This record gives sequence, structure tokens and C-alpha cells, in this order.
Amino acid sequence: MRGQHHKRWKLTNPIAASTHLISPCSRDFLMGNITKRGSRDLVEDSAMLLEDSSVATLHSRLYEAILKEDCNIIKTLLRTHPVNQPLTILANPTSRLLLSQQQTRAIFPIHLAAEYRKPQSLLCLLQHGADTEVRDAQGLTTLHQMLLNWPITSTTWTKPSTQIQKILTDIQNNAVMCLSILCEHGAQVNARVDNSNKHSPLHLAITYSSYPVLSLLAQNGAQVNATNEASMTPLHMAAEILDKNMIETLIACGANVNCAISSTGNTALKLAVCTASSKAGQLLAAGVGCIRLLLSHGAQVNAQDHEGQTALHKACFGGREVIINLLLEFEANVNILTKNGESPIYMYLQRSSNIRDVTLLARLLYRTYPLRLSNKQGLLPAGIMLPEFHLLRETLIKLAKKPLSLEAICKRNIRNVYGEKYKFHLKKLLPGKLWNSIYTFYDFDYLLK
Repeated sequence: MRGQHHKRWKLTNPIAASTHLISPCSRDFLMGNITKRGSRDLVEDSAMLLEDSSVATLHSRLYEAILKEDCNIIKTLLRTHPVNQPLTILANPTSRLLLSQQQTRAIFPIHLAAEYRKPQSLLCLLQHGADTEVRDAQGLTTLHQMLLNWPITSTTWTKPSTQIQKILTDIQNNAVMCLSILCEHGAQVNARVDNSNKHSPLHLAITYSSYPVLSLLAQNGAQVNATNEASMTPLHMAAEILDKNMIETLIACGANVNCAISSTGNTALKLAVCTASSKAGQLLAAGVGCIRLLLSHGAQVNAQDHEGQTALHKACFGGREVIINLLLEFEANVNILTKNGESPIYMYLQRSSNIRDVTLLARLLYRTYPLRLSNKQGLLPAGIMLPEFHLLRETLIKLAKKPLSLEAICKRNIRNVYGEKYKFHLKKLLPGKLWNSIYTFYDFDYLLK
């Protein structure tokens, strides 16, 4: 009887009937053994769970619709979800971790469409009032997101032939289409990132994108000579990384090739020479085309930075012959001194690896007068202080003390004025013997021994 009564009580009590299906803790809670929270709290918790589940489902559906470019579903879901309200999605949707262990990410619908290069979704969102200038937690607008996620692809082929090339071409085309849509809908092409760099879209394009972006931004009003927090223009950045296509595009869009960084006085030419003269630049044989491009478009070869250094000072310190010869071809002055009294040949003699190239050393000596071996502190270059260069050091010291003849000074002046660039033009004008005496290097043959 007792068992039948107990069974009948469970059937008539829905809470008791279900307790064998839930955890002991929850059973105690439902049976009233835990009394700190009332029935109203239980109802509110259940409502919140249902609401959270509903919101998560809505966000997930809108997320998928944007990625699939299903504009009909996007339109339907935007009736419930405000277009300028962020979505909360899983940071890594493909992860197998439990939901409670996964991190979530808040992203605006329009940022999502731009990040994944979905032009149809982007256009649909804009038509329904999406704000192109809404910023995320990192201070990025939609255009910033577009540029930060620009596809790194190579589309140098004239017509894609393989499946991979077709896919890459489609990715690139979608990115360009999204950028065009943003510009057409009034995206601020000069809006700066709200962080310590203060990069403009053009600066971001240099850092993360490819050169076709530059002309499109410039055509829509981007300021090609805008400076970031470090006072660098896009051309400074392009020159520093030796990107010839970007340099060429920026110059075509009106970039000032002689703009100097306010904090250092460096120009684009100086930055390009520094990178090209570095160990990496020499190893990769990079930068000659970039430097010639800048010089051909009016870069001032003898511009000095705040320390008084020119591009030739940096090139001589690096010791890369092709860069030094290129600067000399464009009439670089080998006699300019820094504020500390250092000439380009002083910089060249700082490094022992440079000194071993005595042919290039002789070429620099041919253009140098007067020869200044020490700086304002009276210190000689570190390179020639090495024991192995004792004889060369003594020879150079004597040479610095010995005055040149008027004829030798005139020859140097002619070489400095006409440089390598016009020396063959001068050959047509001068008698052969005179031209040879000017340009044939025989004065310093003893340095080669």
C-alpha cells in the first residue's frame, strides 16, 4: 500500500515526477531544499535563458546570411536586429571546444561584410541604413576593416588560367568592389585610426594592402601627403619598404617626393637608401629601381636631415657600390659635412668591409676635396684604425695634409658638376686627351696595391 501510495503521489506531483531526470543539486532546488531564491527568480532566469538563446540564434542567422550574401534573409532579420548594433559571435566558429569555453567577439554587421569582402551584403546593409563610420573597440571604421583585411594575392597574370588563379582573382575583385561601394556611399577616406599611430586609410593601404588601393582612395579624395603620428607620409612608408609600385602610384597621385619627416628631417629618398644599403637590402639586391624612380621625379639628392646627413652619407656607410654610383650619377655632393663634421668618405671609412673595396674608395677620393679624415672631435674613422689598415691610414693622412694642384682641383670640380650622368656627353665636347685626364682614375693607383 505504501509503495502504491508513493507511486500515485509522484504521478500527481509533476515536480517530484521529474526529479529522477535531473541532477541532485537541481532536485534539491526544485524540491524546496534550497530556499534562498524565490519562484520569481526562477521565472526571470528561465526568461533570460530563452532570451539569450533567441538573441544568439538571431545573431548566428544574420552572421551566416551576411557571409552567404543572402540579401532576402538579411532584410528579414534586420526587422528585428538594428543594423548598427553589433553581433555577438564565436571568435572561432570551427572550434570543437564547449560553448562555455569559447570566446565571443562583437562585430558590427557592416564590418563583417567588409572584413570578408561580401559586396552584395555590404550594399544591402548600406541600403538599410548601416553607418560606414561606426567604430569598433579598436577605433576602426568599416574602411579601416576593409584595408586591414585586404587579400594578399598576386594577380599579375593577364588572364587567369588555373582554378587557383580564378579564385584569387575573384577574391581581389570582390575586395575592390567592396572598397568602391564604401567610397560611393560616403566613407570617410581620410578618417584616422583611433590609436597611437593615427594612420589614415592611405597609411593602412601601404601597410596591409596593394598598390591598386592607393589610386582608388586618392581618386575619392584621400590626402596623399597626410602624415601619421610619426609625421610620415604614405610615400615615406612606401619608400622605407622599397615598394616601387606604391612609390610610382603615390607620385602619380601627387605625392611630394621632398617632404621631410618633422622629427628627423628624413626624406623618402633617404629612407629608401637606408633600407637598400642595409644588409638585407644588399642580400636581396633591392631598392635600385625605387631610388632611381625618386631621383627621376625630382628628389633632392643633397637634402640634409636634422643631423646634416645626406642620402650619400647613408649609402657610403652601407658601402653598396650600385647605390653610391647611382647617387653620384645624380650629382650627389661628396663634400657635404654633417653637423659633427663627417663627410661621406668619413662614413665610408667607418667600416672595414667598405675599406677592402679600394676601387670604390678611389672613386670617392677622386671627387673629394678637401679630404677631411676626422670629425669635429678630431676622431678618425673607426675602420682605418684597425691594424690591418695601418699603411692605408698613413697614406690617407698624408693625402689629407697635401694640397692639390690647381689642375687637380679643377678636374674634381668638373667631375662633381657633371658627375657620372653627363660625363659621356662631355666626352663629345672635350678633346679625348683632356677628357681622359679628367675621368681616368690614375692618381690613386697606389691604393689598389
